[in-house]
Amino acid sequence: MNTNDQAVRRDERTVELVYRTTTADIAQALRARDAHTAAGRRRRWAFPLAGTFGIGLGVLVIVTDGTVAGAPTGLMTAGVVLWVITLFGPRIQARAFRGLLERSGETRAVIDGSGALVTAASCESRIGWAAQPRYVETADAFVMLSDDKQAVSMTVLPKRGIQAPGDADALRAILDANLRRL
Repeated sequence: MNTNDQAVRRDERTVELVYRTTTADIAQALRARDAHTAAGRRRRWAFPLAGTFGIGLGVLVIVTDGTVAGAPTGLMTAGVVLWVITLFGPRIQARAFRGLLERSGETRAVIDGSGALVTAASCESRIGWAAQPRYVETADAFVMLSDDKQAVSMTVLPKRGIQAPGDADALRAILDANLRRL
């Protein structure tokens, strides 16, 4: 009997997932988190607005002044960077985790009434419901989120890791019973 089996309450429904976390999983989780946090929602409108303003102001200075100096090109570059972050930010952030994800290998998550026990190659984490009291369901995953303003802590449970037919509904029921769905 391994430690995962010992942590699971035998009288409750459990759902087991076995998967390798990918950068696409992380990017999707980051997008879901941004859509459901105040800071993420602000970034979704403030970055494009500031980017457009920077590009527009830079072009305006060049057109009216006729010279290309440091300030206008700097404004346009900053504007383009803000647009790149808006469009590709989660994907860029997720790529930063690639090496860590490769080293962690296969992950096993056991979800029951007391929380989630997530085991990877070099670590094991027990996540109680109070640590991440909210969740969002995407097309490909369930994402558990912490309750702080930026939802710094999150757990990604890819649906492809579900082991038995009907376990997606069972997992959803466990999460609904213990977490607030966003």
